[in-house]
Amino acid sequence: MPQRRSHIAPSAVESELAAALAALREDLDTPTEFSPEAMAESEAATAPEPDLDLRDVPFVTLDPLGAKDLDQAMHLARSGSGFEVRYAIADVPAFITPGGAVDAAARERGQTLYAADGSIPLHPRVLSEDRASLLPEQDRPALVWTFELDEAGVVSEFRLERALIRSRAQLDYVTAQKVLDAGGESPLSLLPEIGALRLELETKRGGASLNMPDEEVVQREDGTYDIVRQHAMPLEDWNAQLSLMTGMAAASLMVEAKVGVLRTMPEPDEKAFRAFRLQTEALGRPWKDGEYGEYLRSLDRDDPLTQPVLEAAASLFRGAGYVTFDGSVPADIEQAAIAAPYAHATAPLRRLVDRWALAICLAVSRGEEVPAWVRESLEELPALMQASGQRASRLNADTVNRVEAALLAPLVGSTIEATVIEVRENRATIQIADPAVTASAPLPAGAKPGDTVSVRLVRSDIGKGEVEFAGADAPVTGR
Repeated sequence: MPQRRSHIAPSAVESELAAALAALREDLDTPTEFSPEAMAESEAATAPEPDLDLRDVPFVTLDPLGAKDLDQAMHLARSGSGFEVRYAIADVPAFITPGGAVDAAARERGQTLYAADGSIPLHPRVLSEDRASLLPEQDRPALVWTFELDEAGVVSEFRLERALIRSRAQLDYVTAQKVLDAGGESPLSLLPEIGALRLELETKRGGASLNMPDEEVVQREDGTYDIVRQHAMPLEDWNAQLSLMTGMAAASLMVEAKVGVLRTMPEPDEKAFRAFRLQTEALGRPWKDGEYGEYLRSLDRDDPLTQPVLEAAASLFRGAGYVTFDGSVPADIEQAAIAAPYAHATAPLRRLVDRWALAICLAVSRGEEVPAWVRESLEELPALMQASGQRASRLNADTVNRVEAALLAPLVGSTIEATVIEVRENRATIQIADPAVTASAPLPAGAKPGDTVSVRLVRSDIGKGEVEFAGADAPVTGR
């Protein structure tokens, strides 16, 4: 039987949701429009002459369907017994004047914010979705990483160059995955092989990928909203490995030069590991042997209990941040989930910090001095990124809460079956299958993670994004 998906019918409920989502934008402590100065600067910006002309290389991009802010393009080829991977990144540093209006606006924003009813871009769209974006059949300046990999996928050497490229096609994940699964010809035919080798290397390093299912609020053509949750396709995992490989290369350049900005995360402590082991046992999917990353990769994506296991694993992936340095390298520079030093350097159209990392890496690769504007502003980056990360998390959570409240509104007074994901004292985090909603409810007597329970919905407040369930004892409000 096809899966039934709930949605919000055009009605007073939908109107209330639209108003609630619009109010979220107004409450954000970040501007939604760019100044006339920033717009004029974007229109007039010109990129410097590239070092290389690589327009004969048939690069392609791989992004969600309909994306316009295309940060990366790739070209994969065999090289002897190994591979050559070219990974082109949008040359955002080439278009932005340090200290100018666009630079100031980007520092205020920190990253592109994605709402259910549209995005608030980091840069004016004339740059992020046009002149700097690696759109197909357009000549574009790019910062091109060239990696030589051996037969095991290990990087034997790499270089970074400023070049002019021309993408041949804009591929999307769903269509590209279908072509690969069918054995058809594709510019990405080597990606499964390279990606699998890089995943194996990640396992050997002791790295871990959480791979939480995507939770995306989508707007249909009729104006209604829904929440779509789905596990990443294999193609997304393989593509992510190219980005991770690039981030590790960028980190190595900056560490060697003793100037840079790295993405760090501490190793989970024994208390966190012990708690996670107990949760996996309670869910009937015990983590017995091996590294936790290896265990997470072994989970069956079709198993209904994989979701609560991944929710529990989120506690192991906390404490990520940024560290900057100039002159000496800090002692703790590893990103524990990657099990290596790592830098954000592949999404400069959508994330502020990547522009600094790329500017440093290009200077180091050329044997030049790191630009003065980079050194002068380096210490500001962690605070700017933390503030923007908090805004993004709050916007996403508030958006999902309001859409979930709207999805549940027609069911007020009904009894609903749900799966217990997590238990804390007298409350349970529950997962409702249809509509796909995660919520907080009173803990039914004796319930434990993995159990199916019945709860009664007594209230759904769309404007506040709150739902209220009655369980065994008394109603409890919240998410």
